[in-house]
Amino acid sequence: MSPAPAYDVVVAGGGPAGCAAALTLVHAGRTVLLADAGTGPPKAGEALVSMGRLLLADLGVAEPVLGSGHLPCHGNLSAWGSPELHAVDFLQDPYGHGWHLDRPLFDRRLRAAAHAAGAEVAEHTAVRSPSRQSDGTWRLALRDRAGAAGDRTVRCRWVVDATGRGAAIAVRSGARRRTGDQLTALHLTLDPAPQTPLDGRSLVESDQDGWWYTALLPSRQRLVAYFTDPDLPVAAARGAERFRQRLLATRHISRRARPHGLTTLRPPRRAAAHSAHLDRVHGDGWTAAGDAAAAFDPLSSQGILTALYTGLSAGQAVDARLHGDRAALADYAARVSTARTAYQHGHRAVHAQETRWPDRPFWTRRQRSFHHNPPPMKGETTP
Repeated sequence: MSPAPAYDVVVAGGGPAGCAAALTLVHAGRTVLLADAGTGPPKAGEALVSMGRLLLADLGVAEPVLGSGHLPCHGNLSAWGSPELHAVDFLQDPYGHGWHLDRPLFDRRLRAAAHAAGAEVAEHTAVRSPSRQSDGTWRLALRDRAGAAGDRTVRCRWVVDATGRGAAIAVRSGARRRTGDQLTALHLTLDPAPQTPLDGRSLVESDQDGWWYTALLPSRQRLVAYFTDPDLPVAAARGAERFRQRLLATRHISRRARPHGLTTLRPPRRAAAHSAHLDRVHGDGWTAAGDAAAAFDPLSSQGILTALYTGLSAGQAVDARLHGDRAALADYAARVSTARTAYQHGHRAVHAQETRWPDRPFWTRRQRSFHHNPPPMKGETTP
């Protein structure tokens, strides 16, 4: 006879989606191991829209997670479809302001909240070699990337894949990634300005080959990011000087960046920013959440909100499935599909507003997406 599983659920991934799933499951009385690999460069400059407060409140962690350390965001500025700035403030938002997050702090607090609620949290620990057993349980290898403890093997009844865009467990279990575009971010963080005006609004500015984003960070540094397609010449110019020249050519972004000093820039980093989703978000003993289930273009500002929502919903669905509700996972898949459809409609509507460069590849590709079965880019699969 196989030994009893040590956990009801192992959650792979300690970001917002994984923490939301772990918190939901622990609150439901489940034994949970939350494994956070902690790989990749630190994330910076991410925003949480005001509605995120409601989801964090549902998880019982709004005050400890948002209480301090983040910068309030009271509105957005955009030069999109026109060179002129358009402002949207949040004074009339029924949920209040949003936040420019100290993302490492945000994630640490979420993991601390999961631990305080009763989950076992394994920091710097990656889930490896998931193996489905004949008795319907999982056997998982946990690799301690920090070397503080030895590797070990655990058993569980269910796995939540919150490993990000790679969806490592779901893909290994037979799910397929569907990629809608190849959007790439070139980004860097500027030093604090000597006298930084405390303007918590974000700014988006489009140009002929993509779009720019900037926001002041809680550290008073400034994030500057350029979003384009990786096969375009502008993306191939990775050096600091070429990035600086293009930044200085902007009308609005440059005004906010100049006070932070642009004479000695580091080369920008590169990160995936494309839309993607799984062809199925659950399978035999697993459920995907967050970017593993559906990853959205950063222009939507919905990434962390969606991660919290899908993490909470996945936790509810897994708990119900373990109670014997065979419709719970299909209901969860329908929720993810509804969220993705709403995102796609909004994404197309926003890009349709920018008509100044109809012959430039970046924009013609987005215009094609308005039609059914658009011809994919090289190496791209359609949704």
